[in-house]
Amino acid sequence: MEQVHNFLTKEAGTRMFQILLLLGSLLLHEQGSQAAPLVKGNCTQKCGEVTIPFPFGIGTGCFLDEWYEIVCQESSNGSVPVLNKVNLRVLNISLPDYDGNTNGIINVSLPILYSSNVSCGVNKSFAPVSLKGSQFVFSESRNVFAAVGCGIRFLMDDTKSAIIGCTSSCGADNDVVGNVTCSGSDGCCQTTITSDLQAFRVNFQPNNGTVGNNECKYAFLGDRSQFVPATTDFDELRASGRFAAVLEWGIAESSEPALEIYNYDYISGDSYYCSTVGFNLGYRVAMPFLQCSCRGGFTGNPYIRHGCEGKSLRYHISIFCSSNHSCKFLILALQISLGALLLLLLLWLLYKFMMKRKEIKLKERYFKQNGGLLLQQQLHSSENNVDNSKLTEYSAKGGQGTVYKGMLADGGIVAIKKSKAIHKGKVEQFINEIAILSQINHRNVVKLLGCCLETELPLLVYEFIPNGTLFQYLHAPNEEFIVSWDTRLQIATEVAGALSYLHSSASIPIYHRDIKSTNILLDDKYRAKVADFGTSKSVMLDQTHVTTRVQGTFGYLDPEYFQSSQFTDKSDVYSFGVVLVELLTGQKPISFLRDDEERNLASYFLLSMDDNRLFDIVDAEVLKQGKKEGIVAFASLARSCLNLHGKTRPPMKEVAIELERIRKLENPAMKHGHTQEKRKTNKCWESVVASFPSNINIFSARLATVIVSSRLDVDKQISSIKIRR
Repeated sequence: MEQVHNFLTKEAGTRMFQILLLLGSLLLHEQGSQAAPLVKGNCTQKCGEVTIPFPFGIGTGCFLDEWYEIVCQESSNGSVPVLNKVNLRVLNISLPDYDGNTNGIINVSLPILYSSNVSCGVNKSFAPVSLKGSQFVFSESRNVFAAVGCGIRFLMDDTKSAIIGCTSSCGADNDVVGNVTCSGSDGCCQTTITSDLQAFRVNFQPNNGTVGNNECKYAFLGDRSQFVPATTDFDELRASGRFAAVLEWGIAESSEPALEIYNYDYISGDSYYCSTVGFNLGYRVAMPFLQCSCRGGFTGNPYIRHGCEGKSLRYHISIFCSSNHSCKFLILALQISLGALLLLLLLWLLYKFMMKRKEIKLKERYFKQNGGLLLQQQLHSSENNVDNSKLTEYSAKGGQGTVYKGMLADGGIVAIKKSKAIHKGKVEQFINEIAILSQINHRNVVKLLGCCLETELPLLVYEFIPNGTLFQYLHAPNEEFIVSWDTRLQIATEVAGALSYLHSSASIPIYHRDIKSTNILLDDKYRAKVADFGTSKSVMLDQTHVTTRVQGTFGYLDPEYFQSSQFTDKSDVYSFGVVLVELLTGQKPISFLRDDEERNLASYFLLSMDDNRLFDIVDAEVLKQGKKEGIVAFASLARSCLNLHGKTRPPMKEVAIELERIRKLENPAMKHGHTQEKRKTNKCWESVVASFPSNINIFSARLATVIVSSRLDVDKQISSIKIRR
């Protein structure tokens, strides 16, 4: 033991720690590389100065599929690699990094987008780049959207529901000032992008009419590490026509190569590692893909057979021991240490197991003590099992997930929303929607019947609304049902009543934050139901606004909110004003068939009102059935809702009252209908929602069913969904 103690000096301790790591790795991994199924050989490895690793390749049989094909083009500057499918020049390709925990990336050269070729002094136009259909996205963390120009608002308008853009202004001489920081006040602005971006176009909008059409404005998506405003020559940048950007890539999880990897058990080896990850695409969609990387200590390409190379662990141990004859004493000491560590680990695991079991027993006791068994029996007696064989997808995939039509065992029909992917942001949106809808009991708000959080993907169960969205009936009309003027007034009045309830009569005021015709559903009697509360916010009674990241739908977004990032109840009023104009005109909120200044429906409507051309844009059905006085009153109300200054817009309560007045004006014989129901709160559900942030397992580990009362007679009508473990 004295000899062993002498070796445990500072120098020997360092050597012992290194060998400990090697021995631990040796125990965890088998020696030698397993064979990878994707093998490509005899292919050109470089084009110019750029190395082309598989799955990318040059020539037939050297690339995974057409999206990974590289064409080596000759130019005056030598050979240039081009990503053939999207016609982008490649600057560099990097494989996924195991140690750095980074995705595979491609550095490419993207075109700069100009407002006008003539004013910007460029000779040719560049079409916007589209990556749709590929396994590539523009990297959210590595790219920045930047724009240059005076008094202009730059919007990326091919980004589905997310609004991306920035606003820039200049000094008195309307020129880009010196010491540019791209803060927005020096003729340059910049902003981040969403994680789902695969295609975009730039919409150049004048800001308060302070800029002429002849001035050059341009925008680009670029690598944030290469765009340093203070040192950038903007004249040279404008003339160059291109800027470096970063794409992230992977192999689609459902593709044949990915399935081949699964079939060959290629998920893990001692020299490489493959995992399924996903580009988290914000609200809308997720693209799962497979990425492989060489483990630490190995280098090469994990996508080809024996692509990861490195020395064996036993070889490294032999290096340590070859120069020291007493290495065997170190190994003996290490073996003893490892044995002691394993024993301690087993004892710790046993302790954790006993504590967990004790906790479960304690929960079971409290469950019985607090009447849990009685509640479980009551729920069991009324529960209806969902027939999985009768689940059918009945609507398009939405922002947060896919909606299915489900049939209960008793023949009842429900709508089941299934989240698209396991992502923290999406889970928070689902929880937020549950918490918001649990506070609402209104005939014109879609009812949440239940939820399940113990499945891999969270589920929400709603009442089934059979007739689709208002958007479909206005913009894709059905000859069997034409939306009459009276029906339009009814829908507007019902939605206004629901929003008035949310803003003024709910126990806690609620801002919807995404009012649009696609979020207004129609039931079997064509009554309106407001839906999709994933982005909604509840506020304190004395709170006038919420400050959030700008989020909404292009065409419905309050311009005041876009400028200040402060959402108020008047922001919902603006969005509802756009819906009123849709009902009045039958036109879409954004249309590229109209002129640039009239592309936005709200702007088009206000210009028509100013020019006394209201009846030129009103829908033919409205003109045929409506009274002139009622149409003018309806248009005036929409105009007040679309006021650019939020404080001058009417509150939703006044809007609802005015719409009731207009309905009576159009139909004097109409009986006054009370549009709001008295709210009844399910006490049990309130306690569940109150515990959501800290305890997602509803009631207890043994109770996996959540019931939300959605009808006036709670005792007679209970809807429930049973989710089997």
